[in-house]
Amino acid sequence: MPKPIDPNAAIFFKCREVILLLNVHLNHFPHHEKYGLCQQIRMAAYDVYALLVECRKRYHNKTSLQKLDVRHEQLRALVNLAFELGYYDFQHHKRGRSEPEALRRYTAISILVNELGAMIGGWIRSLRQQWPQ
Repeated sequence: MPKPIDPNAAIFFKCREVILLLNVHLNHFPHHEKYGLCQQIRMAAYDVYALLVECRKRYHNKTSLQKLDVRHEQLRALVNLAFELGYYDFQHHKRGRSEPEALRRYTAISILVNELGAMIGGWIRSLRQQWPQ
């Protein structure tokens, strides 16, 4: 008999996709950001993943889902900040990518982060009717 499909499996898969692609991009950012913005972005992505696990395991998870939503928005803001600072132009810690290539890389991660946010939002909406006002 086949195992039932976990409805939350897609959100975990999407989050892992974000983390994997982010790590590839962050490895090219400038050296001076290794313990700055790169670390903040990594921690935000890892925190989102950890909060997904927490939300999945808690019976009452309104507070956890709100924390997840906020941390995801922080991740989105940090990714956008890195783009505004021009860090997607970097290749092997030096500016070397063309503007269209930097934009393509940023767009790829941005789409994944937005899709993850839509999934989190959908989860929150689906549970909102169960939350006491």
